[in-house]
Amino acid sequence: MKQRTICAAVLLTALFSCLACANKGSTAVVNQPLGAPQGASGELHFKAADGWVTEKPSSSMRVGQYKLPKAEGDKEDASLVVYYFGASQGGTAQANIDRWIGQMQQPDGSSSKDKAKTETMTANGLKVATVDVSGTYTAEMAPGSQSFHNDANYRLRAAVIETPKGNYFVKLAGPEKTVMRWDQSYNDFLKSVEFK
Repeated sequence: MKQRTICAAVLLTALFSCLACANKGSTAVVNQPLGAPQGASGELHFKAADGWVTEKPSSSMRVGQYKLPKAEGDKEDASLVVYYFGASQGGTAQANIDRWIGQMQQPDGSSSKDKAKTETMTANGLKVATVDVSGTYTAEMAPGSQSFHNDANYRLRAAVIETPKGNYFVKLAGPEKTVMRWDQSYNDFLKSVEFK
């Protein structure tokens, strides 16, 4: 009887030790952001076009910010921003494309989704989902500001770049003629993206 009690005690001790080890291991996993790439290192690199004006990013979530000088006849420059919110942050490519399309209204009241052009391409091994849509730009001026753009004859070109470290987001918005002026530069910019 004594021998059985000792064996049971040894087994219970071993079991509790295993559970403690398992719990320690799961605690480490739980503390990591869900979906965070394991051991992903590197940054997204890109080449801005000649003629783009580099600006100081206005927030820590902006890893690149540029002014694209206006075309003749337009009143404003276009703006291009590259965002990175962190691994597994910022939403899926499709959710962002839908949101961007929703920031454009059509003068005739028709659906911007029907007029938007979406594509998927690969640049230096990275999957890039793009959207291109024109109309009246109605995005919020700043997150939570409750103040909105109401800019007619605008064009929005945007992209989600998937990297081992998570998604990067590119948004170009501005007067239609100005965005058209920089069309080839924007295409070259997307083709230049590289993760290293």
